[in-house]
Amino acid sequence: MSDRLRRAVEERRDELVALTRDLVRFPTVNPPGDAYGPCAEFIARHLARSGFETRLIVAEGEPGHTDRYPRVNVVARREGRHPGRTVHFNSHIDVVEAGHGWTVDPFEGVVKDGRVYGRGTCDMKGGLATSIVAADAFIEVCPDFPGAIEISGTVDEESGGYAGVGYLARKGLFSRPRVDHVIIPEPLNKDRICLGHRGVWWAEIETRGRIAHGSMPFLGDCAVRHMGAVLEAFERDLFPALAARRTQMPVVPEGARASTLNINAIHGGQTDDFTGLPSPNVPDRCAMTIDRRFLLEEKLEEVKKEVTDILDALVRDRPKFAYAIRDVMEVLPTMTDRDAPVVRAVAEAIEAEFGRAPDYVISPGTYDQKHIARIGHLHDCIAYGPGILDLAHQPDEWIGIDDMVQSAHVMAGAIDALLTGAAEPA
Repeated sequence: MSDRLRRAVEERRDELVALTRDLVRFPTVNPPGDAYGPCAEFIARHLARSGFETRLIVAEGEPGHTDRYPRVNVVARREGRHPGRTVHFNSHIDVVEAGHGWTVDPFEGVVKDGRVYGRGTCDMKGGLATSIVAADAFIEVCPDFPGAIEISGTVDEESGGYAGVGYLARKGLFSRPRVDHVIIPEPLNKDRICLGHRGVWWAEIETRGRIAHGSMPFLGDCAVRHMGAVLEAFERDLFPALAARRTQMPVVPEGARASTLNINAIHGGQTDDFTGLPSPNVPDRCAMTIDRRFLLEEKLEEVKKEVTDILDALVRDRPKFAYAIRDVMEVLPTMTDRDAPVVRAVAEAIEAEFGRAPDYVISPGTYDQKHIARIGHLHDCIAYGPGILDLAHQPDEWIGIDDMVQSAHVMAGAIDALLTGAAEPA
């Protein structure tokens, strides 16, 4: 079976490259969510030719969904000849903006030097194409397979995944008994298994003041200065404490094994969406968005309390200091057990392909596994796919063709193990 699967994958090398290029040519930029519908429809047509039953699922009412920018997901299922388990490959179809600094057209899918270049090649349309080719190869070699294979292309992962995997999970599409094993082809390198991710808490802190004429600031109360006091306290008391913490989770890169806090944005005073000169006002509001990444060893309530304790101390010690805080997003850390069936199946396939055991890693940032675990209560889930994570969101993003082919070997081998009985159910 192994040799036959390898040949079936190798015979599809050109198809894999062409499919990757086709997917890249849909400029599914998020925000705002361009070309989601056409891209999902293309995937559905492609999979229907391989015998998959396909559904387009629109996340009406979810953040970002509008008539102009509909949130369109595609879910495809190929039933086997006999009852059995289901393995699901989930990839997001949205990409970030191209940005500047490209030497090739970011939405052409240029092929050169053994690579496919373009926005989303690495993150993660190359992984989506790889999973489709792996599934097709397996179905050709093992047409009488038991169970089912599912492939989905979902939206908005780059902005949290709430209209994509989050929406589908709430509809029961990522729960047992429908699905048993999930592989998310994020670009974590072809010989690594990503078991999960750190936790995240996004919040907006607002400091308040009193408006007055800028020539008489003593008659007002500057909210921006109050926010400066928050930043000073963070620098003095919070950042050093976070940097000193270390996790036992195998997070990559090394710097992410500590707790981190990013100041994502600060807005205070007049906006810059005008031409001409500003008017002389003391700002009465300043808002800061924070991005706190926390570890499996930390509790969310303690993570929040560290911040509110600093703010409450400023209320006591700083004249006229007042604040409000609003939760924006919170996700707990997740880490799949190394003995889980999907982990064992992919690990064995990696060892067969590369002659060595895989590295087990944790992602520094969250991805759609959070919804599958939290909403779907399905924990037999990992991220595995071709591509180098450091290339994601960069100009001249690319994915290696050989890397995709090797990852397709691994994915096809994992499907074989999970559906034909080599990997026992949890």
